[in-house]
Amino acid sequence: MNFAFSEEQEELRSAVRRFLADKSPESEVRRLMATPEGYDHAVWRQMADQLGLQSLAIPESYGGAGFGFVELAVVLEEMGAALLCAPFFASAVLAASALGTCGDEEAMARWLPGIASGETIATVALVEDGGRWDLDAPGSVTTKARTSGGGWVLDGHKSFVLDGVVAGLVLVVARAEGGLGLFAVEGDAEGLSRASLPTMDQTRKQARLELSGTPAVAVGRPGEAVPGLSRTLDLAAVGLAAEQVGGAQRCLDRAVAYAKERIQFGRPIGSFQAIKHKCADMLLEVESSRSAAYYAAWSAAEGSDELPVVAAMAKAYCSEAYFHAAAENIQIHGGIGFTWEHDAHLYFKRAKSSELLFGDPAYHRELLAQRIGI
Repeated sequence: MNFAFSEEQEELRSAVRRFLADKSPESEVRRLMATPEGYDHAVWRQMADQLGLQSLAIPESYGGAGFGFVELAVVLEEMGAALLCAPFFASAVLAASALGTCGDEEAMARWLPGIASGETIATVALVEDGGRWDLDAPGSVTTKARTSGGGWVLDGHKSFVLDGVVAGLVLVVARAEGGLGLFAVEGDAEGLSRASLPTMDQTRKQARLELSGTPAVAVGRPGEAVPGLSRTLDLAAVGLAAEQVGGAQRCLDRAVAYAKERIQFGRPIGSFQAIKHKCADMLLEVESSRSAAYYAAWSAAEGSDELPVVAAMAKAYCSEAYFHAAAENIQIHGGIGFTWEHDAHLYFKRAKSSELLFGDPAYHRELLAQRIGI
């Protein structure tokens, strides 16, 4: 087993890092998070046409580049460091994974090429107002799917839908006869209404959807979606863990740089033991979280049976490591760090929203305990 990145993977990292340094400085993050759509159309096209990022982990047979989850984790780590404002995670990670695990060849051939090219922005609508990510929890999914005129229609609502306002394709989890199903809804479908949610972290837009007799297409067999959705959530947790590592590393870098340049009592504050210990603890957590995220990404790429266990472990640990790094970055910056205008708060807010996305650390620890038989 080789945990070193290949030369090609390192070149990918360098190319993405250069691109994001140019296209996603913090001034641009602040501009985009204040817009209704939350992303730059021109940059989205460049991501697809110049770097092929949206196609990276999609099989070549469906218009993708055919790389694996390790390469996707490399890209997500860099995006997390840059706080990229774009529907990449919703479309190229979450929705692409849902289609890739559904077992429906017709659905994959119909929608994956558009996601790969960047022409289609897709997302998954799973959670409702209760905020439960547990597919087996009673009442977690109340949106109903029913047959009508030879097709399907949906009734209900979904909350916390990533990039739900701009998505041209929404994969909705709904309850059909016999169990949960996955259904594709076009963004302009009749009976679909969408509204942005005023969340704390506006670098990643979320929406609430209302479905009223909304026409839909079944993806896979209605009532048999749970295995594919469970794997989709595991893959999403691994991708988010990689993104969290990037954000945590950026917080550490900023904290260390400030500790070296900020002078108090005639010496850099980094020379004081309390600050040294904070930075050392952050370094330990960042490196440990990186190891967890990389191993989980390798497990996803290899189709390992360990994926459910390591996905839960990585999401729990990386969530806490990122939030702690973001909070300590503010502490080390002192008074200026506590102002909302300081860039440290962009990472703090992203760290908090990422901590809760797909379930908080306590939820994933419970998943981990269940999956290892405790």
